[in-house]
Amino acid sequence: MGDCMEQLASLPEASVDMVFADPPYNLQLEGELHRPNNSRVDGVDNDWDRFDSFATYDQFTREWLEGARRVLKPNGSLWVIGSYHNIFRVGTALQDLGFWMLNDVIWRKTNPMPNFRGRRFTNAHETLIWCARSKESKYRFNYESMKALNDDLQMRSDWLMPLCTGRERLKIDGKKAHPTQKPEALLYRAIIASTNVDDIVLDPFFGSGTTGAVAKKLGRHYVGIERDPDYAALAEDRISKVNRIQEEDVLKIESKKEQPRIPFGWLVERGMLQPGQVLTDQRGRHSARVRADGTLITDGFRGSIHQVGAFVQKAPACNGWQFWYIQQKGEMVPIDLYRQKLRAELH
Repeated sequence: MGDCMEQLASLPEASVDMVFADPPYNLQLEGELHRPNNSRVDGVDNDWDRFDSFATYDQFTREWLEGARRVLKPNGSLWVIGSYHNIFRVGTALQDLGFWMLNDVIWRKTNPMPNFRGRRFTNAHETLIWCARSKESKYRFNYESMKALNDDLQMRSDWLMPLCTGRERLKIDGKKAHPTQKPEALLYRAIIASTNVDDIVLDPFFGSGTTGAVAKKLGRHYVGIERDPDYAALAEDRISKVNRIQEEDVLKIESKKEQPRIPFGWLVERGMLQPGQVLTDQRGRHSARVRADGTLITDGFRGSIHQVGAFVQKAPACNGWQFWYIQQKGEMVPIDLYRQKLRAELH
């Protein structure tokens, strides 16, 4: 509980793996907003979103970003979300303070609030900036997990998902408990993308506790900072009802770089493949024979599975594990399956 500047200063230096920040947007709303039927729009008119000037907002932004950068580990990363009112100013501050931009991600809303005055386009998206602590950071990006979440296609930087509605929306006496509650799906994706089990996620503007709820569910630790006692109580109650997924094997993320290296020769040593056995590409256009020392040979050229794969395709490079197949019981099977079996044994 408390002001985020003070609380950030009290945390140990280089102690968190990821920051997710949903700061005030400084919406600069003037007066009430009404629908065509004259009903009032439940917008953000709270004191915490009011700033005297752009200069005041910029100073506030730099202060909390400096605090967040201090507590980030050298290889940590930061996500910050905003709208056109503030995100460009936040982006400038990030670069000025030494953060290294990785992506800007567009959250495109399937159910945006219409522009009732009809004088502008409907604000149908918000922008997230994802950045590393510095240019030298060896930040974590779970590429394979993002690809898997996207039907085995590389994840793009435009994310289509709805606003927080229905059962997920926290309410008190039928009214929104927090005006800017983010959907859990948004936090789920960001946390899966850039953390692993037992990492620490910090949210300096905790609000209704979405970051903590998703972090707990996914087996991450979290630190939430919130100055409003009502919001803090709301978040605490919400998170107390969340159960962590217990099965470690379904939570832990291993990137390909972290998996143990398996030389192709091990498959020959273990008898999974035999010297003289023929490998082909999936369509059977190219072939090569396995040699006793774990190399391949074709048309007088010999080399590793990668070198020979590149040679037959007349390509500069090739991932031999994905290129070469073997016929097994009438079916074409990638040799990568044998590598996965050996990795499983090592574990």
